Amino acid sequence: MKQKSKEVLEFNKIIDRIAEFAETENGKKEIRKLDISSDIETVIYHQKQTAEALAINIEKGTPPLGGVSDVKEYVRRGAIGGIISMRGLLSCADTLRAARLMKNYVLLNNKEERSYEILEELCQNIYANKNIEDKIYEIIISEEEIADDASPELKRIRRSIQIKNTAIKNKINSIVNSPGTQKYLQESIVTMRNDRYVVPVRKEYRGMIKGIMHDQSSTGSTIFIEPIAIVEMNNEVSNLKIDEKKEVERILQELSGIIGSIESEMLLNQDILTQLDFIFAKGKYAISVNGIEPKINDRGYIRIKNGRHPLIDPKIVVPINVRIGDEFTTLIITGPNTGGKTVALKTLGLFSLMGMAGLHIPAEYGTEISLFNGVYADIGDEQSIEQSLSTFSSHMTNIVKIMKEIDDNSFVLFDELGAGTDPVEGAALAISILDTLHDRKIITAATTHYSELKLYALTTEGVCNGSVEFNVETLSPTYKLLIGVPGKSNAFEISKKLGLSES
Repeated sequence: MKQKSKEVLEFNKIIDRIAEFAETENGKKEIRKLDISSDIETVIYHQKQTAEALAINIEKGTPPLGGVSDVKEYVRRGAIGGIISMRGLLSCADTLRAARLMKNYVLLNNKEERSYEILEELCQNIYANKNIEDKIYEIIISEEEIADDASPELKRIRRSIQIKNTAIKNKINSIVNSPGTQKYLQESIVTMRNDRYVVPVRKEYRGMIKGIMHDQSSTGSTIFIEPIAIVEMNNEVSNLKIDEKKEVERILQELSGIIGSIESEMLLNQDILTQLDFIFAKGKYAISVNGIEPKINDRGYIRIKNGRHPLIDPKIVVPINVRIGDEFTTLIITGPNTGGKTVALKTLGLFSLMGMAGLHIPAEYGTEISLFNGVYADIGDEQSIEQSLSTFSSHMTNIVKIMKEIDDNSFVLFDELGAGTDPVEGAALAISILDTLHDRKIITAATTHYSELKLYALTTEGVCNGSVEFNVETLSPTYKLLIGVPGKSNAFEISKKLGLSES
């Protein structure tokens, strides 16, 4: 039921939004594992992480996490003597570079009065080696190309290949342009087959051009011959290319060995960068929703100051002010339909989950969140045709599960408690459920239309009425939540305003 309550309160959507701020796949995976905690020290630590990321982001700009890759497989291959691909080596260099820049970003140029204790401790352990970065970048031009200057031997081989190819081109061009040869050719051009220079010869003149046949056209009218005069020259180029391949492998082996020699440092960097990406994603999300670090307590007290539900468009969301857990442990919210009761309930539940997950919440300073062993919510119409469950039965199924699972340190949220059945019985059932929770001092918030519940709140110590405001003049809700004031359905006022006669 805890997991189902998270889905009902749309905590998973918050996680998805935070994941969008992560720069790496590992960071996104870490965010998707984010869960709530009821340990006060853990939550305060996670809140401090987010606060530091938010502050340094504002002070120094976006953290330099671009280019970080998952290099574990590459590093391990290098450590056992394998050859890392050019792409893999570039990824290792990019990750080393990002680690160095990240270390400098956090540790350098900090103001004296500013301290990023958690981030600084993480970054102190980052391994930086610009020499290795530079060596890889100098040698590897792209995922498919190594620089000529990677080694003197490679430079010599490639220069020899270039000279040989020039000589071959000159020789074959003289053959093609020779008047005695042109009449045997389909066209006076030079082309390549199997990495060898060839000329297109008409089939009927096959015997007139001495050489090795490599291919023929689809119609069979043209055959591609490597003239005997350049066969040996082409062989020399082929041998040089074998030498080039061996030298490239030797260079890659050397670079792979360098990466393999710093296996533990690279793997530690990987873990630290993943953690930093996770923390900074929380900070960036906090900035995006204009979030604040809530005060944290473990005594069941919640106070939200101008809280804005983070999944509602900021242009239309109406901030709510609500408290629970001090003079009263049960809050009963009443008011007309579409007045904002459910949104208020969801905001209470979602803010609690976000706070316990170490996330900042879109509200004003002075907002306080309590830690619970679980947040349980029965919200929304879950009528199931497949299971032949009515709205009432569906809600009661959830409520039964909740009542079985909760402990004395739980936060329970009910939307339209007791609705969907006979009003008298529904109200009596709702009161008995609330009474059970109230006797156990379990923090509870519920919405209702039943007048009996308003009276229950007025006459029971530790239970408080709340209501969503409604403007009778404009026949529209203001979405403001009022604590200590029972709401009205406003049926008579609305009917009169719509033109129903006084009688």
